[in-house]
Amino acid sequence: MTDADDRPFWKRKALAQMSKAEWESLCDGCGRCCLNKIEYEDTGEIAYTDVGCRLLDGETCRCRDYPNRNARVKNCDRLTARNISRLNWLPSTCGYRLVDEGRDLYWWHPLVSGDPETVHAAGISVRGRVGLFEHRMGEEDLEDRIVDWPTKIPRRALRPPRNALSRSAPVKQSSQRQAAAESKRSDRPAKRRSRKT
Repeated sequence: MTDADDRPFWKRKALAQMSKAEWESLCDGCGRCCLNKIEYEDTGEIAYTDVGCRLLDGETCRCRDYPNRNARVKNCDRLTARNISRLNWLPSTCGYRLVDEGRDLYWWHPLVSGDPETVHAAGISVRGRVGLFEHRMGEEDLEDRIVDWPTKIPRRALRPPRNALSRSAPVKQSSQRQAAAESKRSDRPAKRRSRKT
């Protein structure tokens, strides 16, 4: 049996117990949460777009003004231990969501791999996939930019390469089924409201 003190902090602490540094390190740097989304009022369904927040850096997949993001972007949701479970737009691969659900981090998460580039190598990040940024288009055109790739887990992200660390998170069949279910889209009602997160 492993001593609890030997386990990584995300396996032994609840989100609310984490230090500020631990909390911030749970972000894998994928940038998926910084894509504009559409939430349909009638169904609550969330549709991702390939439109990035105006503060998103498409290369680093990080916020250009993280300390001031909530003041500069009206609909930027601040993640907290109390609201994680209610944010249905968080990607299924999000470190905050995984820990909140009692699941382990994937092999490509920088805390597991020790390398911030693995999130990009695994195809999880938005690097090279942001089609437009919100300040370059009208909100009425957002629906034309709906994509499904942010709801999917690329095949190469499911299994670590042979040279990856042995402590990487095992892939659970239920995670794959959940990702597949999230990628299905039903017919959308005409009434919608835009959600920029």
